[in-house]
Formats: sequence, C-alpha cells, structure tokens
Amino acid sequence: MSQVFILVDHAHGKVAHSVGELATIAKRIGDVSALVLNGDLSVLTPQLSHLGISEIISLSGINFEKYSAGASAQAIAQLVSEKSPAALLITSTARGKEIAARVAVRTNSGIITDAIDIDAALIATQSIFGGSTTVHSKVGHGTPIITLRSNSVEIEVAATTPILTEVKVAESDFDASRLGDKVVSITEAVTGGRPELTEASVIVSGGRGTNGDFAPVEALADVLGAAVGASRAATDAGWYPHSHQVGQTGKTVSPSLYVACGISGAIQHRAGMQTSKLIVAINKDPDAPIFDLADLGIVGDLFAVLPQATAEIQLKKA
Repeated sequence: MSQVFILVDHAHGKVAHSVGELATIAKRIGDVSALVLNGDLSVLTPQLSHLGISEIISLSGINFEKYSAGASAQAIAQLVSEKSPAALLITSTARGKEIAARVAVRTNSGIITDAIDIDAALIATQSIFGGSTTVHSKVGHGTPIITLRSNSVEIEVAATTPILTEVKVAESDFDASRLGDKVVSITEAVTGGRPELTEASVIVSGGRGTNGDFAPVEALADVLGAAVGASRAATDAGWYPHSHQVGQTGKTVSPSLYVACGISGAIQHRAGMQTSKLIVAINKDPDAPIFDLADLGIVGDLFAVLPQATAEIQLKKA
C-alpha cells in the first residue's frame, strides 16, 4: 500500500485529538506514518498505537521549538522529497497551515487547506464562502499536502504495534536563511481547564448580547465540559480574549454541538462555525440571521435562558 504521512501535534506529552482524525483519513489512502518532532516516544507511542498507525518517524537532533515553522517545514520537506509519500496530512491550525504551505513550496507540490473530508482517491471536500458552497478538489502536482479541519470526522480505533524509525537532522544541514525566526520565549495560554477551542466537541459562544458579561456562558460551558468561544463583536469590545474568537478572522471550528448565545449570525461569524454538527441559537431578536442556520432556536434573553439550562443540566448530571 501507499505510504501516507501525518504530522503529530502534541504538547506536554499529550497527542492532540485531531491526530486521530488525520490517522482515520490517512488509513483510507494507505499505510500511515506519523511524523513526530521533538517528542518523547516512550510517552507518545502508547497514545498513537490505537490509531492504526504503521510507523512512527521521529525527527530529532535539532530543537524545533527553538525556531518558528521554517525549521519544521525544512525537515518535513526533506523527508517528503526522499520518501515520496502518497500524501502529507496536517491539522488545520495556524501553525499547521504555515508548515503545510512552506513544505508545498519547498517540494513544488500542490496544497489544499481547511478540508472537512478526504476520500481514498485524495479528493478533498471543502466548505467555503461562509459555508454556502461545497468544493471537491484534488492536487494535480507533486505530493498532495492537505490540512484537515478539526472535528470533521469520527475517529476509528485500530490497535497496532507501529515500527519506530529515527531520522537524525542537524542545523548544519539546513538552509539558515529559511530556518525562520528564533523563538525567544513561549507563554502558554491560560485555558482554565477547559478544552482548546479548535479541539472541543462542544462550544458555547457569546456575542454582543452578553453586554460583556460572559458568566452565564462560562457556567453553561463548564457543566457541558465545553470550550468558550466569542464573536468578533465581543472580542473587539474587549469582553473576551481574541484567542477565543470564532469566525472568518478568528478560529474555524466544527464541534458536535455549538451553542450561540446573543450572537446575531453575521456572515463573518457563520464562516467559522457553520460546519458544526448541531447548532443551538439563543437570541432576543426573532429575526436574527443565526436562526436561519440553527437546528434549534430559542427566542429569549440569554440571561434568563442560560441559568435555567445550566441548572437543569446540573440536576440531570446529579
């Protein structure tokens, strides 16, 4: 079978949920080889062994965290050029898309970003123009490099004993002018124990209707084990951090459940959450555009609706 590369996103010894989605897609195409940058394989291998991965390739010898995406892209591009895999799949994060773009340039390959599905023939499905249009496309030159939006597919579990391969790289092997900027320091984002926005299966978002009070939104998110999102209006007003913005100029999410609280549903916001599996909207305005998108709509004041919903869920959980 063909060899398919997937890039393993990991932090603090934990493999990201999205890696399972990449592996699930990759198994449709061929044998899965997981690329790990600066990872502790004794910790990561048990987490990867139930995803149907045939091989784990550890790229070591250089501290990739010391550089921006340029160094990672150079190492991956070199491996892609040597091995000529059927495809390289990467999660559609900001860093993932930067690495994908750099690898595509260095290997003279085509690239597709923000796919929501990929079939065995490497035809990618994308949802574009705010979710109003579905596109099917295929890379026509070089190694197909495709980034996959998180929460797009159900993870298929398959126990394996992957082969471990180590590939040593050195700074002297790299084009110093393309290594990228050196990283001086890293400050971890404070999540408060909630899941990361793009990885979350449930998201509760607040908008202009919160009037800056996100307490009811956070309370509902916590009983649901959800991440908290925000509209551009809310982040621009300084009510919530920009890192939590969902939308065309923020983060694109596809959770199983998306609860929009006091969000009108402007196209900018819809572009970032329209592919959610189930959408619940709460808004005082019965003519709000968000109701055209919602699977369930509640016309009401979020400050009255959310506390009742939170209390009822807590009662059910008890």
